[in-house]
Amino acid sequence: MLSFGRNCCFKYPGTYFRRGNASNHTNTILSTNSFCPKFPDPNYPFGKNPRSTHFFHHAHKLDLFLFQINTSYTQFPIPFAPFNSHYSTKAPSRSYQRRARKRLLKSSKPTLDQAQFQLALSQLPPRFTPEELCNVIARQNDPLVCLELFHWASQQPRFRHDVSTFHITIKKLGAAKMYQEMDDIVNQLLAVPLIGSEALFNMVIYYFTQARKLTRAVNVFKHMKSRRNLNCFFRPSIRTYNILFAAFLGRGSNSYINHVYMETIRCLFRQMVKDGIKPDIFSLNSMIKGYVLSLHVNDALRIFHQMGVIYDCPPNALTYDCLIHGLCAQGRTNNAKELYSEMKTKGFVPSSKSYNSLVNSLALGGEIEEAVNYLWEMTDKQRSADFITYKTVLDEICRRGTVQEGTRFLQELQEKDLVDGHAYRKLLYVLEDDYGNSVSRIDSVGL
Repeated sequence: MLSFGRNCCFKYPGTYFRRGNASNHTNTILSTNSFCPKFPDPNYPFGKNPRSTHFFHHAHKLDLFLFQINTSYTQFPIPFAPFNSHYSTKAPSRSYQRRARKRLLKSSKPTLDQAQFQLALSQLPPRFTPEELCNVIARQNDPLVCLELFHWASQQPRFRHDVSTFHITIKKLGAAKMYQEMDDIVNQLLAVPLIGSEALFNMVIYYFTQARKLTRAVNVFKHMKSRRNLNCFFRPSIRTYNILFAAFLGRGSNSYINHVYMETIRCLFRQMVKDGIKPDIFSLNSMIKGYVLSLHVNDALRIFHQMGVIYDCPPNALTYDCLIHGLCAQGRTNNAKELYSEMKTKGFVPSSKSYNSLVNSLALGGEIEEAVNYLWEMTDKQRSADFITYKTVLDEICRRGTVQEGTRFLQELQEKDLVDGHAYRKLLYVLEDDYGNSVSRIDSVGL
């Protein structure tokens, strides 16, 4: 991008663009004849008056094409833009959408109900206690009134907020998603030494994770750990770690992002064990799920084998579901079937996700008959298969067998009422698109 000074000119073939100063503003408006391509005036016959050329022969249309160069310091990515490009046809960027959304939320921000606020003040005695203020705030439905009551009480002489007033105010603001106002109250809380509780800080961490402010949540967690006084009862607990585990597991949408967050989850898990906090089933399942999402299935299996031996916490159905899905995603169908058999012996029923993963993996591996058997077992267990599973099995049957077998499978799905009319037509279109006239003999029932 080029930057030009105040007194400069742009040179084009046969034309100069000069920038005037602020006092000579009229010189900054240039005629179109000075820089636009010149075309013959159609009012004159060919060959006559060749020097009289204009951009347009209608003089009143010249105002639409005047080009003005601003007298301020400006950067020009190109000398000038097309004259008819008044508006951009590109989609707005994400940053612009965020700024527009923030401006819209700020403009539509509700105002304080003064009547409700005065009514709440009338319910407080002259020398009110933190408990009385907490009860009044708890009865309010308007979070702005709660916030104003908190600030008003802070200005009263001989009154100090305690855990209860901070707790109820932050809860009201967090439930209303007024995260910026809640952040201000949290800063006041962290500035007061020896005030807090485990439930209060856990709630603060939870609402910060809901607001996608993971850095603030981790800072509050570090604040809980920094207290060396044994009399403080707000050290991190297993619930604190579980809130952070759930927050980090829900942030990523691909394996790379999950891999980055998995490093943080692993550090938190080690810190939890080092502090003498025994992991529960939620913490262990979070570790297994994180390893599966980051494509570290062997590490997930290591945690699985340590659950009953080291942590004295046997796996549940969710544990098996995560592992079966992760193994099938990597094509390790035999290991997935072993876990499936172990899961059934313990009385657990796989979820729809596990069944779908297992059926797809078997079908893609060439084990069509076994995949179909798992599919029928899946329907018997009241687990629903998705369209991708039906399509995968149907494609593999037609590709490895015959088209007639695929049509019979599709008709069987319809007879068992496993697919509705819309899904049946989509599967039928798949057969017609892939195999052409080979399915012309299929019964048109349901069309």
